[in-house]
Parts: sequence; C-alpha cells; structure tokens
Amino acid sequence: MRSLAVLGATGSIGASTLDVVARHPGRYRVGALAAHRNAQGLAALCARFRPELAVIADPACVDELRQHLRASGTACRVEAGADALVEAASGAHCDTVVAAIVGAAGLPSTLAAARAGKRLLLANKEAVVMAGSLLKAALHAGGGELLPLDSEHNAVFQCLPRERGSLAGAGVRRIVLTASGGPFRGRSRAELAAITPDQACAHPNWRMGRKISVDSATLLNKGLEVIEAHHLFDAPAERIEVVVHPQSLVHSLVEYIDGSLLAQLGLPDMRTAIAYALGWPQRIDAGVGTLDLALARRLDFEPPDLATFRGLALAYAALRAGGSAAIVLNAANEEAVAAFLDGRLPFLAITDVIERCLDELPPQPTSDLAGVLDADLTARRHATRIIAALSA
Repeated sequence: MRSLAVLGATGSIGASTLDVVARHPGRYRVGALAAHRNAQGLAALCARFRPELAVIADPACVDELRQHLRASGTACRVEAGADALVEAASGAHCDTVVAAIVGAAGLPSTLAAARAGKRLLLANKEAVVMAGSLLKAALHAGGGELLPLDSEHNAVFQCLPRERGSLAGAGVRRIVLTASGGPFRGRSRAELAAITPDQACAHPNWRMGRKISVDSATLLNKGLEVIEAHHLFDAPAERIEVVVHPQSLVHSLVEYIDGSLLAQLGLPDMRTAIAYALGWPQRIDAGVGTLDLALARRLDFEPPDLATFRGLALAYAALRAGGSAAIVLNAANEEAVAAFLDGRLPFLAITDVIERCLDELPPQPTSDLAGVLDADLTARRHATRIIAALSA
C-alpha cells in the first residue's frame, strides 16, 4: 500500500487526487494533507482521510484548523508554515508526494520530496520552470522518480517508450503540446481590452483554479508547459511545438522519426492523468467516463495566435535566453495575474509586465535554491514597481 502526502489538498488537483484515492482504499492511504489557508476545507478532508499530519501553510490559520478538527473529533498532528510543508513532503509518513501547491510557494517542498527519494507526482509546473536543473539533481541524489500530473506532460509520458532515455535515443522527432486556446480563442487584442477576471476564469473545457485559468487565457500557461517539457524530457525548444486544439480531447502528441504520431486522448478530466501517475506502471480506474469518438465527431487543430496571446512567445524567449529568465517570467506573471484578479491591472497588461521584466532584468546564472529564490524575489519587486506605475 502506498502512503500519500497531498500538498495543495483543497485545490482542484488535490480534490481530483483524493477522489481517485477514495476509489482504491486497499491500494492507498493518506499520510499527510496540506493546504494554504482553507482551514475548514482541510479539516473536512482530515476527518475523511485520517492523515497522520495536517499542515496549514499560513500560520495565522492554525488555530482555526485545530478548532475544526476538535469539533469533528479528528485526531492528527497539526503543523503550520513553510518548514512544515517541507516536513510533509519529506517525512516517513509518505512514500508518494502529490505536489499541487500553486506557484513558486511549492518549490521548497517539491525539492524536499525529490531529495527524500519520494515518488513525486508533480502538478506544480512552476517548480520545474524555476529550478528544473535543481529538481533533476535532487531526484538523482534522492533516488526517487517523477511522474507529471499536467495532462499534457502526462500524455507525452504515456506516448514515450517505457525506457525513454533521450529523445534522440527514443527516435523522437518532436513533442507537440495541445492547448485549448482558452476562453478567448479567435478574439483580437482590441476585443480583449475590457476583459474581467470572471470572464478570464471561465475556461470552456477545464475546471481549474483562478490563477491557472488566467494563465490559460493568456497562453502563458502553455508557455510554462513548454519550459516544463524542456526539463522533463530533455527536449530543446525547437523540438517542442504547440498546437491549439479547442476540444481538449487530444492531450498531447509525440512524433517519431519514422513519421508516426502517437497521441493520448481522453475526456478533459484531470483524474485520468492523476490515476495514471498514481498507478504507474499499472493502470487503475479513475472514475472517468468513456470518450465516444463518434459523438465527438471532429478534432480541430490550428496554430496559436502569438500576436494576440503573447504569453507563449515570451515563454519561448525566456527558455532560449536561459539562466534566470524563466524565473523572471514566472515571478512577473504571478504578480501581474494577482494584480489583474484584484482589479489593479487590465488583462492585456499582464504580458506587458512580463515583457518589461524580461527586457529589464538580464538573465543571471542560478546554481542553488538561494540563487533561484533571490532571482524570484528580485523579479517580483521589479514587477510590483511596474504594476504600480501602470495602475497609477
């Protein structure tokens, strides 16, 4: 039986993971659950899954968590703060870690899980974007393994040979990541000038958190996935392509040198990717329905509109620039998206902030976590100044 730590348990990935886990009580147990500030939601999950450890990232919420646990008669150890997240990811209570904390906040615990030799089920793409080389080194040192939870990278993983090695050794020509196009596919920049947060978060196919929904609307999310694919599969930028597929039924493809193109298809439900990673190398029931191709009728593909949705082009530029450029890209985006969701920044200005940060902060080498976090903080401060000027 595998024992899980679910970091980001009250978010959409956490909920989907626990739904799959509940379907297999003889295969999985929950050793630790962690959330950011949702004390009530975390307490409810603890009452259901009975972990050894419950972690609330915001220490201001720990008393509320304890109150809810007492009210439900749930006994488990309670900890709070960043160090507690690291403990949840690396302790003896788990052999498998679901890393689903959104943004840069998930990096330390993700690295801790890798160093501790855990099976790492990774949904936190920002950790790879910011510190891909550090994460791979930590996995090598700890002797653990990484399985991607992003539907696109999970699809690529499924389409590659079991013994993957390098892309060249596997006979792979290119990786093709699919993008839904988000809620504004087909619109011009002029039509996007007055977009509201609620409109940007209304994804046509996927149910996601607000931050990742906005990233999908700008195509920056797909750009982060390009950088993630570069690190996960040792693929250079020129061998990672993006195609818009509005039905979100083909989750990604791998083209081989003989002309074969292998694709992974399924309904747009994250439980498929999660179940594949949880059960690997076996397959387990995910609770997902059957994709009826006759009912779907058509699969459309088109190139991305890089002029209107500049997030993807900026990500490719950051990947090619190397050094700290991807850290700057991610930090500037997180600050700009937060400002947009708070009503302090218009939708189109999100990529303006990112572009200015990339232009004004030349790439620097980063060789350790301290360097990564310093570059991240520098970029956030710079983005904050730009946002303040644009909002004035």
